[in-house]
Amino acid sequence: MNLYYEEGNPLALKAAIAFHLGESKLEVNWKPVKFSDRVVPFLKSKKLPLLQLSNGDFITSSNEICRYLLRKSSNDTDDAQVAEWLNWESTQLQPVLGCYTAMSTSGGKANPDSLKYYFNKIDQTLKGQLFIVGSDLTAADIAHWSALYPTLAENAVLRSAYSNLDTWFDKLSQNSAFQSAVAMITNNKGVSACAEFLQAKLSVRENEKDSIIDDWLHGKDALPRNPIREKPILPIKGQRNVLITSALPYVNNVPHLGNVIGCVLSADVYARFCRLRGYNTLYICGTDEYGTATETKALEEKLTPQQICDKYFKLHRDVYQWFNIGFDYFGRTTTEKQTEIAQDIFWRLHKRNFLLEDTVEQLLCETCNRYLADRFVEGTCPLCNYEDARGDQCDKCGKLINATELKKPRCKVCNSSPVISSSKHLFLDLPKLQPTLEKFLEKSINEGDWTQNSKQITNSWIRDGLKPRCITRDLKWGTPVPLEGFKDKVFYVWFDAPIGYPSITANYTDDWEKWWKNPKEVELYNFMAKDNVPFHSVIFPCSLLGTDEDWTLVNNLIATEYLNYEDGKFSKSRGIGVFGTDVFDTGIPPAIWRFYLLYIRPESQDSAFSWTDFVLKNNTELLNNLGNFVNRGLTFLEKNFNSVVPEMVLSEDDKNVIVSVTQELKIYIDLLEKVKIRDALRQILSISRIGNHHLQANTPWDLMKTNKEEDRVKAGTIIGIAANISYLISVMLHPYMPSVSQTIQEQLAATSFSNYLSEKFVCYLQPGHKIGKPSPLFNKIEESQAEKLKERFSGKQ
Repeated sequence: MNLYYEEGNPLALKAAIAFHLGESKLEVNWKPVKFSDRVVPFLKSKKLPLLQLSNGDFITSSNEICRYLLRKSSNDTDDAQVAEWLNWESTQLQPVLGCYTAMSTSGGKANPDSLKYYFNKIDQTLKGQLFIVGSDLTAADIAHWSALYPTLAENAVLRSAYSNLDTWFDKLSQNSAFQSAVAMITNNKGVSACAEFLQAKLSVRENEKDSIIDDWLHGKDALPRNPIREKPILPIKGQRNVLITSALPYVNNVPHLGNVIGCVLSADVYARFCRLRGYNTLYICGTDEYGTATETKALEEKLTPQQICDKYFKLHRDVYQWFNIGFDYFGRTTTEKQTEIAQDIFWRLHKRNFLLEDTVEQLLCETCNRYLADRFVEGTCPLCNYEDARGDQCDKCGKLINATELKKPRCKVCNSSPVISSSKHLFLDLPKLQPTLEKFLEKSINEGDWTQNSKQITNSWIRDGLKPRCITRDLKWGTPVPLEGFKDKVFYVWFDAPIGYPSITANYTDDWEKWWKNPKEVELYNFMAKDNVPFHSVIFPCSLLGTDEDWTLVNNLIATEYLNYEDGKFSKSRGIGVFGTDVFDTGIPPAIWRFYLLYIRPESQDSAFSWTDFVLKNNTELLNNLGNFVNRGLTFLEKNFNSVVPEMVLSEDDKNVIVSVTQELKIYIDLLEKVKIRDALRQILSISRIGNHHLQANTPWDLMKTNKEEDRVKAGTIIGIAANISYLISVMLHPYMPSVSQTIQEQLAATSFSNYLSEKFVCYLQPGHKIGKPSPLFNKIEESQAEKLKERFSGKQ
């Protein structure tokens, strides 16, 4: 792992302390850089410290870096109180301390009274206990001590008024891990290094300020407007044409929250972002309806496969509509277009000698007179002797197995014992296609955006050498194989299913080839969970490359890790976890579900849905942070300025806020351009924190009480900036919470604005603009409600 930091940056202290507490059990390369250096190529704005994991991914939040390093050295747990204190430190304490230390550093008069509330809160918490959360040192202590270090380390007088805080700060200052961290981060200079860092930061900020303020004052008229999207959406020459697919969900089940975030929701966020940026974007998805899983489900429910497909297609569509997923077209694979395109690809592969014939040993049920696909046979696991193992996997030991390896196999339909028999099948000659595939992958991976797990999984397949892949099955429900001698078979789902992307597009428009056979003008993004990677990076590209047609192949493969549920996995059969249809009657709006799933999106490692954390993030990040900022500002504007945006006369403090917001906006765009969806969401919350602090620090409500014209102008300026930040937030929030974005714009009376997302923060709401009626955006979720829901979805033995 590499940790990049600037000398004297207090935020880097958190990581260094966590590292030293672990007694250097971790291998971390500490890389000091200058403030002007760019560490992450795709981030134009600086964001340090940064932890680069061994897989190449980055963690950008200083508190998350701290917790990650603590967890890796077994010194931290995911305690809800710790998480709440970390949230308070980043949202409440940091902005206040930042202003105080910046004022001190720049030679201004820093007012200690501005710190009283925050110091009192910590002081009272520490009364009668050694640490912020109980009797153990946690990430909460590390984060708060690091934040306070530049202010308190050489100011005993300031902290002496808070005896508990003073004792705690002094005790931690004597800890060897804390001392080693200070020596490392400050290069043995101590507080003076922090002062130098802040001065350098202010200097860079001043160099950018004039340009940013000019954009604020005059940039609105120069903003482009997003074009009206005419249907069908087709590529436009000379524009950026973005084709987005998310893995086709199996039609035979109800998607759980992990399925939702793993493909359709992640792709939806990126598609909405692309539209905001003015890119010509098409988002295609649909249900994967052929194969063994559908036949098995049909047997279970005593329906025909087609009836199963019709039933669950509607269920999937309803779930995704509830989650406000904005497909341009949501189709299905049981169509004539699917048969037509799949068979055409097959014939081209056959003509060019990329198909092989071979025999496969399978289980044959002589009673049913058919070969048994994996899901149609059960028996005793050869590894753990579990008696109800499936023909592809044992649910007890979790091992993958072959159906012919089962002991005492039995047909799932009639319960009779099948026999082993040979069946002739067709194989895709992957070894013959490997050189062509490798040439394509080298270009695509180097020039496109592939997540680290998608690169690693793909490279492992290539490294081990590709083997011929069977593309036919002895089933009835599937796309028919048109070759003589094989007409009693259908295509294997993982040959057939990805062809659903072009076939679904073909059902959307007759001009589908303008998207799918146009690689020079179209960028293709595939979204999926990591288990689907090889089929999209190896099997599907090989199938298309073998046709010798100019297909649009994947440029960007975005794969998530897995989302777990609380301390385990989702299980429909055992009732564990929240599934798509469960959310309808929880009383919690779709926007909140979207927000939390995206906040915990498993981008670089597995993550888990937690009801405790779900409630915490709603009540802190949404209700107290973002919602509070928007509602407080607009309500003040309504009551004190008759809902009309007043004239704004910018002070230096106001300009600094505009600069800070602009920097966060640029990072947000940089992150989403690289499909860093989870990290980009945190930039929105950071902007609302900046806005909240600007309101809190300047107290416009007090200014209005003086009856002085200059105070009224100052209050009007503060609230005018707040209203404009609210509009910017509404645009940035659109990919994540489109309904909340719409509500904010309705309250601002700004629904007619272009919604183009610029890198410039401009004054959207000019003086004289009249807003609508403000109202709260979010509701508190009571812990009792969450406990009931947690119990409801905890499963049954």
